[in-house]
This record gives sequence, structure tokens and C-alpha cells, in this order.
Amino acid sequence: MLNTLLTCTALLTTTMLSAQTDTTKENFLLVGTYTKSAEEGINVYAFNTTTGKLRFVSTAKDVNNPSYLVIAPDHQHVYTVNENDEGGVSAFAWDTVSGNLTFLNKQISGGAAPCYITTDADGKYVIVGNYSGGSLSVLPVREDGKIDAPVQTIEHTGRGPNKERQEKPHVHCVVFGPDKNTLYVSDLGIDQVVIYNYKQGDVLPLVPADTGYAALAPGAGPRHLTFHPNGKWAYIIHELDGKVTAFNYVNKKLVPFQTISMLPAGYKGPVSGADIHISPDGKFLYASNREKLNNIVIYSIDRKNGQLVKKGEQPTGGKAPRNFMIDPDGNFLLVANQNTDNVVVFKRNKLTGLLTSTGQEIKVPKPVCLKMIGTN
Repeated sequence: MLNTLLTCTALLTTTMLSAQTDTTKENFLLVGTYTKSAEEGINVYAFNTTTGKLRFVSTAKDVNNPSYLVIAPDHQHVYTVNENDEGGVSAFAWDTVSGNLTFLNKQISGGAAPCYITTDADGKYVIVGNYSGGSLSVLPVREDGKIDAPVQTIEHTGRGPNKERQEKPHVHCVVFGPDKNTLYVSDLGIDQVVIYNYKQGDVLPLVPADTGYAALAPGAGPRHLTFHPNGKWAYIIHELDGKVTAFNYVNKKLVPFQTISMLPAGYKGPVSGADIHISPDGKFLYASNREKLNNIVIYSIDRKNGQLVKKGEQPTGGKAPRNFMIDPDGNFLLVANQNTDNVVVFKRNKLTGLLTSTGQEIKVPKPVCLKMIGTN
């Protein structure tokens, strides 16, 4: 009887351990790229949330320059820009079990070289920023996930002091604020974050807000914007002068309270800030440099006032870290190095914010956008 009991206990323990192994959590990683052939497009990988390992799953082929992606709120659709002179937006159905993308349809984006895309909170509209067009467009989403042509396109006006990069407006990101009905549009060409009120269902959903815009220093070249999880602060990376500006978020306004450099002391080389993200716990901010630096700069965030303090730098293991992301659990940071065709995985220390190499890396042609979604 005792032997039988011990045997049953051993079998139960083995079964439990096997179940734990079998249920190791994975998320899907979607990688947007710049494409050279019809065989390239959006690459999908399974990401092990314990080890940081990546394994190839699928490729949505014949998608022209899907350089920025957004996962719909229903987690059943994915939308991507087609960053080219014509300007396009493509819709896909997403299978959360297999990790496959199925093309649905494509529309014009309302301007040249769209480089950023988002959806409203309900997934009823897609909003896209057209970099070369200096504009933003609103596209309705149908019940089946397909998109219709733009119902509204807004073109910015003006220029900045950098004659090569700011000869006209260049919309670089479109981000909804914490209230979900205010849109913040970063324009690299005119050194402004332009603010719009958003009302879903109106013939023209976007109307310039009374708050107008937040101005950056001349020649800053504001690129990507992110809001703190607590909804009190926002942070923007400057592409052209290598700095980060912090804002208080008050009554839809962005009120600057700090600007801090991303560059090493005495650095005189070329500058190209790229991406910016905050850890899920709100304790650290990360920002990427391209050109000769090719690193992630790490800042702590003061929990009382949002002030940034530089804590360190991490080489990205490649060149031109155009985009990076932190996994939902905050354990890993993944970097897309555009010019070395690789995605590198770093382990994140939640106490210090610092990064260490995991040795995990995949080769992907021209990776420029990383998005993660859970599996079923």
C-alpha cells in the first residue's frame, strides 16, 4: 500500500512538472521591416517569456515596407503602414493560435511615407502619420476588420531651422493621451507636438484642441512620444539634437519641466535619436541613439515629480536601433537594429533598470518595428 502511494505521488509530481513545462508562457513577436522583395514582409516569432528565446513562426509576405505596426484592441487584427512614396495602410486578420497573418485589404494613407500608425480605444478608426506628406489621416475600420479610405487628412504647415531635415512638416508619431479622446502628433519638421480633440463617429473626427500645441526647442526634431503609466507625465525623444523632454500632463496640455541629453559628455559626432519607452512599473525610461552611438540610454524616473536621472547606457549589439520594446512583464528589452539585420534580446534588472545581454539574437532583414501580443 505504501509503495503504491509513493508511486502515485511520484507520478503526480512528474505530471505537475510536465504540465509546468508544457505551459511555459510564450508571446508572439511581430517584426515590421523595410522590404526588398515579395518574400519579405511582417515576420512573426514566438517569444519565451522565461528564457528570452525566439523561434520563427511565419512571414506575411508581399507587404511593401511594413515599417510600423499596431495591434487592434480586439487582438484579432493588425494594421501596418506601407512606407513608400504613394503611402498605404494594410489590414490583416490575426490568428492568436497559429500566429499567422492573413491579408484583408489596403488603402491609401493620405500622404507620402507613412511611418506611424495607431487605433482609437475601440478599434473603430486607424490614425496614421505621413512623414514626407507632413500630414495625418483617419481611416474607418469595418466590422470585418478591413479599412476604408481616409475620411480626414490634416496637413501641417511650417518649417524648422535645420534646412536639410526641417524644410517642411514631418509628422513622426500619433499617440492618444490617457483620456483616450485627445491625440498628440509629434512633428519633427516644425518642432511641435500638435494636439487634437478626437470624437469618434463625427464626419471629421479630429479638431484642433484649444490647447493648440507644445513647442520644442528650435531644431530639436521631436520624434516619438510616450505617456507615463500614472497619466501624469509625458516624454518625447528629439531625433535631431539627442535630448529627451519631460512634460507635466495637465488638462490635456503638455507643460515641459525638464530637458536632458542622451549624449555622452563632450560628444561631437552625428546625432539621431529614435525610440522611447517606459518600463511597465513606471520606474525607468529608455531611449535609443543611432548613428555612431548605437545604444540605449537608461534613466530612472522620480516617482514624485517625474524627473529623469541618467543611470547608464547599453550598446544595442547592432547598428541603427530604430525601434525597441519592453515585454509586458518587464523582464526583457528587445532591440531592432535596422542596419545590421538583427533583433537582440536583453535581460532587464527591475531594481536598477540596467540591461545585460542574454545571448539571444535573431537575423531579420531591416527590422524597424517590434510589437508583442499574447498567445491563446
